[in-house]
Amino acid sequence: MNQYDVTDNGYFGRYGGAYIPEILQKCVEELRINYRRIIDSEDFKNEFDALLRDYVGRPSPLYLSKNLSKLHGCKVYLKREDLNHTGAHKINNAIGQILVARRMGKKRIVAETGAGQHGVATATVCALMGMPCVVYMGALDVQRQRPNVEKMRLLGAEVVAVKSGNQTLKDACNEAIRDWCCHPEDTFYLIGSTMGPHPYPDMVARLQSVISAEIRKQLQEKEGRPTPDYLVACIGGGSNAAGTIFNFLNDDDVKIVYAEAGGKGAESGMTAATLSIGQEGVLHGFRSLIIQDNDGQIVEPYSISAGLDYPGIGPLHAHLVKTGRAQALAINDDEALAAAYELNRIDGILPALESAHALAALHRLTFKPTDIVVVTLSGRGDKDMETYLKHAPQGECPTRYEDIKNNLR
Repeated sequence: MNQYDVTDNGYFGRYGGAYIPEILQKCVEELRINYRRIIDSEDFKNEFDALLRDYVGRPSPLYLSKNLSKLHGCKVYLKREDLNHTGAHKINNAIGQILVARRMGKKRIVAETGAGQHGVATATVCALMGMPCVVYMGALDVQRQRPNVEKMRLLGAEVVAVKSGNQTLKDACNEAIRDWCCHPEDTFYLIGSTMGPHPYPDMVARLQSVISAEIRKQLQEKEGRPTPDYLVACIGGGSNAAGTIFNFLNDDDVKIVYAEAGGKGAESGMTAATLSIGQEGVLHGFRSLIIQDNDGQIVEPYSISAGLDYPGIGPLHAHLVKTGRAQALAINDDEALAAAYELNRIDGILPALESAHALAALHRLTFKPTDIVVVTLSGRGDKDMETYLKHAPQGECPTRYEDIKNNLR
């Protein structure tokens, strides 16, 4: 066991565990006992790998962006998770978890979603496997992610708009857990990120680790070496970030950079920069860094990106930042928008707003000409078109990042 592995009781350093109501003890313990046996079995691996290849379309390309490379003075590769079936990395985890659920005899799926990408992925695999599906989504996110809501409904999912709290991802998680508590025997909670009670953070990271496994192989083919100098990923709960870094954690020369949602500024009160300002606490069944007030009450997060406005962080990521293995940068809304418009103009790729935070992080870093940088594009920007059109720069459309930021409405 190395320092980054989860312990038997579900901790990464100080973070993790399973803080759950008694009614869910049996469900969570059943999953804890079985998840590694299932996902490590040849039967599971064969079915999972076949679906990733033939249904999802993996491996996703590792694209050398000559324009970003010229701009940043190094080699910049984009790991194109946006090209997966359903348009994001979420499908990797959704397929893996529903295969686990089926092997455990579960008959019904519940899930939470913020940007809607996990909801679409869950509805997709439920349609594939013929299982009923309920997706909880904050009412505000339902409004700003309408295309994904309609996709879920077309796929046969019941989408429940949650009107409590800030009506975003945190509140969707609350309702999904309540549903699970009411139907513990036949229901499987298909969590969308590296959060929740153990074993979810570890299980999701392992299912998403296909991303970093492919990066190693693809870099070896393209550069004659399996490791980059930098890995950059956006982070909310942390599933695409975990997938990006999982197979590089013991490569100490690989620098890990997380781009979290700074919102209007990390100290503005309108932010989701958990790694920057969070304090230790318990949320949704796990101990981690949480955005909270002095009384321990959750402070509602904010981000222009529906997939990053979560007040917590996956326990693995909290551990990596607190031990210095990873660096966190709080990227503000205007920086993310400018980075999205920039990539769209210079490479013809419109990223999801979540991924745009990772692209913006490149402008905060200084690279050597010999550096190899891999940025994970976690999803595509179709779902964010209304936001992009609303904030698009006036007049002529510039291509330089600083010019775009200065021209944003």
